[in-house]
Amino acid sequence: MAIWTPEPGEVLLARDSIVFATGTAPKVSGMRWFRDPRRNDIHQELPGWPAGPCFALGAEPGKTPGGNAAALGLRALYVAIGGALEALGGTGGFLPGRSAGPGRPQEPENEVEDFPVMWAEPDSVARTLPWQLDPARCPESCRTHLIVTDRRLVVVGFTGDDLSRDEVLWEIDRSEVSGAETMRCSAVGGDIRIHFADGSWCRLAPPSSRVHWSITRHLAGCAELVSSSDLTSRQSRYVDSYVSSLGERNTSVEPVITRRRSGNFLIEVTTTIPVKPDHGLLKSYAFMSKAGRRGGFNPADL
Repeated sequence: MAIWTPEPGEVLLARDSIVFATGTAPKVSGMRWFRDPRRNDIHQELPGWPAGPCFALGAEPGKTPGGNAAALGLRALYVAIGGALEALGGTGGFLPGRSAGPGRPQEPENEVEDFPVMWAEPDSVARTLPWQLDPARCPESCRTHLIVTDRRLVVVGFTGDDLSRDEVLWEIDRSEVSGAETMRCSAVGGDIRIHFADGSWCRLAPPSSRVHWSITRHLAGCAELVSSSDLTSRQSRYVDSYVSSLGERNTSVEPVITRRRSGNFLIEVTTTIPVKPDHGLLKSYAFMSKAGRRGGFNPADL
């Protein structure tokens, strides 16, 4: 095995740690459910999945029928505690790696009264997601990353900190993804809900807090991949100037340029910093205006 790499001509956009999201509202705190559209619990129907806790709405995790505290794992406990600590931290702005606490629920029926992280009819795409994404089932020694490219989504798993043993657990063409959105009611700065073309969806999150998460940047954001050949001469000069100013650039990987919601461009440059087990692929980035000058920062563009 080796660390996952894209195919020739495939553009690697983002890679980061990922798990099924965890509820934060009192009734669903520390829990998650796998549902069909009639809100039946389907976790025992998922092919190849090992046994896991059977949560009950409003009950404490670990005291639910069929569940136990050990099965939840330290990662699920960390997310629940982290959300409480961040809520105590106030709302005095964002710091790198921290969120300002859970945001306002967008769908109370799916965030306050219930917390489905899979919504899927039989034989739908969401039901094919790997069980290793579930913090209540996955061993502490196993980690999972989501990789986003211009062609597909890939989930890889590896043991401990050894990314040289990436194992592909799941992948899907981008054509089977109909959309994605950021869900702000989250203890980690924002979950992502990915919708598939067959109507099923899943709700995923990083296992610890993120600000301007690269996964949502390239799935939930309004981003159009731009070829360097489509830039004006002034834009090309700005890109070259920014890239050449970076001391840790990986020269074997071309910069990624996307047109954002505001009309500005985002330039992302892969560095020589190795992929991190906790935070995945780290990139340097800068904004460029349509005129080929330094672009102003707009949070909506990230």
